[in-house]
Parts: sequence; C-alpha cells; structure tokens
Amino acid sequence: MAYVTVDGETVEIDGEKNVLELVRKAGIELPTFCYHSELSVYGACRMCSVEVDNMGLVAACSTPPADGMVIHTNTKRTQRLRKMVVELLLANHHRDCTTCDKNGACKLQSLAYQLGVRKVRFGERKEILPIDDDNPSIVRDPNKCILCGDCVRVCSEIQGIGALDFVGRGADTCVSPAFGRKLGEVECVNCGQCVAVCPTGALTGKSEVEAVWNAVSDPSKVVVAQIAPAVRVALGEIFGKKPGELETGRIVAALKKVGFTKVFDTVFAADLTAVEECDEFLRRLAKHERLPQFTSCCPGWVKFAEQHYPEILDNVSTCKSPQQMFGSVIKKFYGKELGIEPKDIFVVSIMPCTAKKFEAKRPEFTEDGIPDVDAVLSTSELGLLLKQAGIVFDELEGQAFDRPFGLTTGGGVIFGVTGGVAEAVLRTAAAALKIDLGCVEFKEVRGFQGLREATVLLGDVELNLAVVHGLGNVRKLVDAVRRGEAKYDLIEVMACPGGCVGGGGQPQPNDTESRKARGKGLYLSDRMAQLRSPSENLAVTKLYETYLNEPGSELAHEVLHTNYGPRRRISGDIKINDTSPGALDVSVCVGTGCYLRGSYDVLQAFTELSDRDDVVGKINLKATFCLEHCENGVSIKVGDKIVTGVTPENAEQIFGEQVIANLETGRASCLCSSGCVSTDEEKTRR
Repeated sequence: MAYVTVDGETVEIDGEKNVLELVRKAGIELPTFCYHSELSVYGACRMCSVEVDNMGLVAACSTPPADGMVIHTNTKRTQRLRKMVVELLLANHHRDCTTCDKNGACKLQSLAYQLGVRKVRFGERKEILPIDDDNPSIVRDPNKCILCGDCVRVCSEIQGIGALDFVGRGADTCVSPAFGRKLGEVECVNCGQCVAVCPTGALTGKSEVEAVWNAVSDPSKVVVAQIAPAVRVALGEIFGKKPGELETGRIVAALKKVGFTKVFDTVFAADLTAVEECDEFLRRLAKHERLPQFTSCCPGWVKFAEQHYPEILDNVSTCKSPQQMFGSVIKKFYGKELGIEPKDIFVVSIMPCTAKKFEAKRPEFTEDGIPDVDAVLSTSELGLLLKQAGIVFDELEGQAFDRPFGLTTGGGVIFGVTGGVAEAVLRTAAAALKIDLGCVEFKEVRGFQGLREATVLLGDVELNLAVVHGLGNVRKLVDAVRRGEAKYDLIEVMACPGGCVGGGGQPQPNDTESRKARGKGLYLSDRMAQLRSPSENLAVTKLYETYLNEPGSELAHEVLHTNYGPRRRISGDIKINDTSPGALDVSVCVGTGCYLRGSYDVLQAFTELSDRDDVVGKINLKATFCLEHCENGVSIKVGDKIVTGVTPENAEQIFGEQVIANLETGRASCLCSSGCVSTDEEKTRR
C-alpha cells in the first residue's frame, strides 16, 4: 500500500489520479475554478495549490500522488496565494454582482467571501465588452469570464463541437466563438452544457421569467404550463432537497399560486410521442427503409444533425418533441374545446433544457405568426420565479395535474433519462404487436455509459438498438454507422450527458452523481405508476378517437410531425483577400460536407490561381459555410451562380471556366435554370 500525509493525517492512495482527490478524500475541500472531475486537467487557476515537502507550491489538480508525500493545504503561503488569485480575478471582473444572474450562486463570489477577501488592492476593469445575447438559449458576458476554460473543454471534450475556444495571447486572451462571431452565429447547438459548468455569470441561460410574469398578469391570456419529467426530480435542489426527490405535487401547487390557469404534464405528450414514434418505427421496419431510425426528442441533437450530418436527416424520426406536440395539441384542439383562440393561449414549457428555448422559436413550430410554445423556463428559472413570488416551497401541499392532460404512464416519465425514450418505444411496440412479455421493463437499454448497445426480442422480431448521450459520443456512433461498421434498427440520441436529467437548465452542481440520482427518481416514479406503457394512456386514446383518428394518420402527421433540413454551421463569410469596389464575388463552401470533400484545398488552389492569373483585386474571394448543396460535393458561388462538383483536381479548370470567363464576359457560365449546375452536367451540355 502507498500513503500520503495530508495535514498530519495518513491517507491511502487507492487509484486517485492527483493530489486534489486525496486531499478531498481526507475531508478537506480545496477551492478550485478550472478543475472539473469530468474534464481534462487544465491546472491554470492555481486555486488548489498546496505545499508539498521537498517540492514547494504545486497545483493539487495536476500533481500525481507519490508514496510518502507530505502535503500541507493551509499554510500562510497557500492562503496568501489563494487570496491573491481571487483578487486578481476580481480586478479583471465586471463586479456588478447585485444585478448579475448568478448573484448568490457565483463561485467567485462565494470564494471571495470564504477566503476573506474584503478589499481588492488592484484597479477595476476599465473596458466593458458588449454582451452577446443574440442566442435564443444562452447569454455570454465576456466581462465576467475568469478564463477557467471549463466551457471550452466541455464543448470540445464532451460535446465534440468546439463552439468556444481561447482567442488571443497574454493579457488579450479571451474565450470567444470562432472568428469573433456571436454565439448564435456559430455551430452552437444550444445544449447549455457550457452554462452548466460556468462558475460565474459569464455564461447563463437566457431568461424568459419576465415574459411569463407579463403573461400571468395579462387578463386576456389563458396561461397554461407543461412540466417535463426531469424538472420534478431536480427543482427541489434549489430549495435544499437532494437530487432525485420527486416534487411533482408541490410544483403544481406552486404554479397555481403564481397564477397559472392550467398546469399539465409533459409526460402526456411523451406518451403521445412514444405512440407516434413506435408507429413510424414499425412501418419503417416492415418496409426495411430509412433504418436505423434516430429519435427526435432532443433539439440539441436535431440541430447537431442538421449542421454536421445532413445526409442522415431522412433517418431522423419526423415526430415532434413532446414539448412541441403538447403545444400543438393545446393550440389546435384544447383551445377549440374551451372556445379560446390560439393567440389568447400562452403556453409555458418548464424544461431542464436550454435548447428547448431554441426549439420553441423554430419557424417549423409557428403557424400564422403564433408559436405552439410561447415561453420556455428552465428548472433554474422556475426556482427563481417561485422565489420572486415569495412562495415557501417546503410548506406547500401537493396538488394533482389538471385534466385531461394530467393522465400519464411510467413510460412517458422515463423520457427524462438516457435510455428512457427507447424503452418507452419498446413498451409501446410490444403492445402494438400484442406481445405479452410479462414485464414492461427493458433494462438492457438502461445505464449511464456514453454508448450502450442492446438486442431485444419482440416475438419473432430481433431488434438491435443503441442508446447514446453526449454529442462527442454521438459523433463516434454516427460515423461508425455511416462507414457500415455498426448496424442498428433504432438509435436513441440525447445531447446532454445523462439525458434530460443533465440538461443545461438544471441546478448546479450538474455532475454525474446528481444526474444518476435524478434518473433514479424517474425510474422510481415509473415503478410506482399504475400504467406503465404509453399505449395504455386513455387520454391519448381519446385524443385519437376525437381528433387524430389513428397513429400515423394524415392529420396526426400534420399536427404531430415535422421535417428538418441542412443548416449552416457558421453564418456569414470569411474574407480571404483585399478587393476593389465592383469586384466579382467568389465564394468556396467550407461547411462540413464540402470540407470533407476537399474544399480547403480548393480554396487554397483558388488563392494561388488568383495570384498567378493576376486577378487579385478583381475578385472578392471568400470562404462561406453552407451553399446548401451538400450532396453534390464541393460547391462554389461565382457572382449569383452556384457550381457544384468541384474537386482539388479540377479546381484549376473550374477557376478558368467560371471565374476567368466571368471576368472576361461579365457573366457566369452556370447553365441550369435553378442557378446551380454540376461540372459533369456542364461538360455533357457542351
């Protein structure tokens, strides 16, 4: 056995990777900013510095333990160093704490108090940078960033996107989206995992609390709430409860006291989603077409697919998410029953997810200028709203959901945890195929591993399933499917680690243990439910009988389904060369599809050819991020005309035929009526 000594106490080394873990094992909570147990070690903030005999001051997070180490955590030097670090951070921090969204929950604020920092000896920040609030889900305030790098690493290492990164050097270093763009202009999928790890107010969810208060105060509005499954096992944390404790009844009671007209359960719509998605899956399975079927409940995943894998969109289920199904049903059917116009119904979704804010604003979910969902509150925002209302949460007596959208099943409840959607679809499929399995639970798809595979037998039908969460894992899985290395019938995808229980709008800490506890609470709720399969939901059955006819009907598709298309990863263009007024615009697409087919080599070739042919200043050469012809190879745009099928090998020929010829004749040689022609078609027509 190997041991270290921490402040005089002997501690055994048992697989711990760094000194910090051993110090915490000894019951001492060292302060940290840049350390996160689920991310790579960064070791930049030095808040966790300790003194080690014969080594001096070291960062505990990045120092591996060794037998015989003698560690001191609270010497004068370490205390002085930590206070100095906090003072330096505060000196470069916009200290508007009283009006900050993270006031009372800011790690920098709490550590300043804990370490006794009552005065900052350094000057205050002079330059105030603009706040980036164009993103529908996330607000970025660079003035409050402490360069801990947690957002950079979670976006890159866990989500595999890299929408944020370090820019500049020395004192000019900052965290920013690519090319100085706003967060809403780059490939951010709105998942909010950066918000979940940010220790200050640099990244926060975009609040819609004020919009909800305005609606509640408007006598002309009927304000309806829907509550997602993962909210009921997390809201209690804001009021001192443990993760996973079910607070469904109190949440309903609290919303009634706030002034909501009706409070419904999103689980009803989850049951409806399971029925529709199961019907769609069984139809595809019977025809052996568009398999594997990917689930579509997660808006972060759908946007990721639109941006990175548009070629698989036909495999994504056309079902709307439960949030959007609920909004559609309320506006189209429930309002009519009450004699209320859709414009007078204000639907508020209470979700664990920041991406749901983006989803609610998608044009696909707005009809005649009226959105199906009017506002989305995260779990954290709901906690704030209840505190603003002065509600003493612990003293509330629970109430039941309103009818008819309060009747739910356990299958819909588990939508909130990774594997839950797949299990709900399997339960529904078993009922549709009239197979009595004796037990409705499919534990093969449960767990918190990033990727899980399962083979399930439904009668004579053998189904191969995959469950994946965290977009970094999703990318690996989709790439394997595209290469033919993995074959599945159904794939459940969730953008956030753990599924919705780990959504970006959940209370902090939003770590693995909290996510597992919340998931455990949802499975407990499922076991306690009288109805377990979504097909048993009588309210769903009545909805079909009254309005929709049957699953997969024409009206069901109109109300409950949608379609998605390719999406630009980054908005706008990047200028490559200097130009003169009236220069010819020449753009090379460097979006994902074109990038993989060699667009950067094409761009490099065009740059060299413009020098060789002495057309610098006559053309405005740019890189653009999507010309939306991904299936036809590298695309370029010359003037107003798009040409596809460009390769590094034919780049010189195309430059001469399209760019030089255009400069000489004043027109592009694009031949198709739509303004787009492939190079092979052009040769044939000539």
